[in-house]
Amino acid sequence: MKRVAGLMLLGLFTAAVCAKLPPLSDEAKAKAAEAAAKTAHASKVAAYKLCLVEDKVAATYLAAAKKAGKDVKPVPTPPCVDPGKS
Repeated sequence: MKRVAGLMLLGLFTAAVCAKLPPLSDEAKAKAAEAAAKTAHASKVAAYKLCLVEDKVAATYLAAAKKAGKDVKPVPTPPCVDPGKS
């Protein structure tokens, strides 16, 4: 009995998973595109802020190393790109 009930539940969930969703309306597509654009911009802003902080930490480390008398060469990195100005 449990096996039959389990198979029936499995069949019910399989049918629900395989059901085809209706196509998105133009309004829903526009909202999805806007959300994707906002997410992409937020990611660029976060990467820019992280780059600025990494530069600040590197400058602090290099200054402390120089003060301690260590000869540390900075690693060349690409400049931080502000997403609002690109």
